[in-house]
Amino acid sequence: MLIRLREGLALVALSAALAACATRMPDATQRTPKATPAPAATYDVVIRGGTIYDGTGGAPFVGDVGLNGDRIAYLGPSLKGRGRTEVDAKGLAVAPGFINMLSWAGDTLLQDPRAMSDVKQGVTLEVMGEGSSMGPYNPATLAEMQRDRAADGLPQWSTLGGYFDLIERRGVSVNVASFVGHTTVRIHEIGRNDVDPTPEQLARMRALVRRAMNEGAMGVGTSLIYVPALYAETDELVALTSEAARCGGMYISHMRSEGAGLLGAIDELIEISRRSGARTEIYHLKAAGRSNWPLMDAAIAKVETARAAGAPITANMYLYTASGTGLDSTLPAWIREGGHPALMERLRNPELLARAAAEMKGGTRDWSTVQPTGFRNPALRIYAGKRMPEIAALRGKSVEETALELVRDDDSRVGTIFHSMSEENVRKGLVRPWVSLGSDATAVAIDATADAEPVHPRRYGNFARLLGKYVRDEKLLTLQEAVRKLAWLPAQNLRIEGRGKLAKGFFADLAIFDPATIADRATFEAPHQYSVGMRHVFVNGVQVLRDGEHTGAKPGRAVRGPGWKKCNQAGAGQ
Repeated sequence: MLIRLREGLALVALSAALAACATRMPDATQRTPKATPAPAATYDVVIRGGTIYDGTGGAPFVGDVGLNGDRIAYLGPSLKGRGRTEVDAKGLAVAPGFINMLSWAGDTLLQDPRAMSDVKQGVTLEVMGEGSSMGPYNPATLAEMQRDRAADGLPQWSTLGGYFDLIERRGVSVNVASFVGHTTVRIHEIGRNDVDPTPEQLARMRALVRRAMNEGAMGVGTSLIYVPALYAETDELVALTSEAARCGGMYISHMRSEGAGLLGAIDELIEISRRSGARTEIYHLKAAGRSNWPLMDAAIAKVETARAAGAPITANMYLYTASGTGLDSTLPAWIREGGHPALMERLRNPELLARAAAEMKGGTRDWSTVQPTGFRNPALRIYAGKRMPEIAALRGKSVEETALELVRDDDSRVGTIFHSMSEENVRKGLVRPWVSLGSDATAVAIDATADAEPVHPRRYGNFARLLGKYVRDEKLLTLQEAVRKLAWLPAQNLRIEGRGKLAKGFFADLAIFDPATIADRATFEAPHQYSVGMRHVFVNGVQVLRDGEHTGAKPGRAVRGPGWKKCNQAGAGQ
């Protein structure tokens, strides 16, 4: 009996315990499964610990960047996910890829798509178009180009859109964009002579601009010191620029004068902007010639007055006190009329040569600043790098006669460096918030250079020179302001969407460099030297520079202007 009582009490206690337990524990249908960590995000590339300069000029910060495909997927403090590729950027600046506002790489990118001299400076977008060798071509000019390009082993195309398609099909390491050249359009319809277009010819020129805008041109580019562009009057330029403006494009100009006529040239640019409604930009802002150096202050003031009144005017520069173009640009305009074959014919006429020399002697050019560098004729290469007075003395002629004869005997423009600007004026222009940068040069590899002829060092050093000389060494600008000039400012001026700054959703064009070591190395005496300090470069999310060495990747694309969509929607050019 006692045993059964104890067993009963035990059962009661066990039942009570189970009941109590049941009140503390939910049934199986109410239980919450144990939380598990979310899987780490996966990125194609993670760039860790760099000092991020987003391109807009704001204060930098230390953080990470994650890339997926061709876009930036993350930008901020420490990123917890992992990348298939990880880049250690501690101690390095991480910036948007740089935009070269004045590139002559149209043909050289087809010969060598790596764009070595610019990629090693962080350039990810080449903008062509001062003269526009990309078309449109008429049958005669197309035949000329076919002869020239066949000799260089280059393929053929006939329109700007055709060039874009070709460059993408062949592959290129950088992105490319272009204006349509007024010179090309003018030659297409009226040739190379000093004539005004008829109303019918002007209508066809306007249609060519509309077509180029439909194909992705950024706008209209002019080179008004060269024949035949210098024959164009302001009304012609306004008419063509108006077609670009209605498609969202801009007008960009090597103006009629960078010397004594500088202020008048700026007045014309402002007038073109006002009458056409286009944004406008000055190519390589400068005051050339010692006697014209004082004009730089007035030129800057004229632009800033116009900007304050609402005129959308900007400029770009290269950071050297010498320019570079053909020696033939020093010859009278009349002797250059009709293009190079006509020039050669006149130079072989002793009477016309003497007439031209006499006219040139009446000018104000300082020939001691003129340094021919590029000769085709091997017999003339002994003069490469010498100044004109020395060459003239060696030949026993006046400098004017010598200039004419060198162009004639070389049967070329004769690449020449003009030491005509002041360092003080370079600084004055560079600090203006509306000034970006352009190299005014090709993008090449040193190992692909035909020979070691002297060239302008801007080919290899313009962008690194800004970051090294003017930012780090001389503290003329902050690094964030310099990056803005190289990225967001030109992207905004061109109305390019999704490029020019580091932001989530933007294209993954990045330049990663060491602020302590980045520098230009090219000099006038030894120009064929790459810049240093650029560590990594990404174009559309693909690494084209790794630890300072080119990867061989070719992820570049054509970057088309705002008219590419706007004009198609509006039916322009139909």
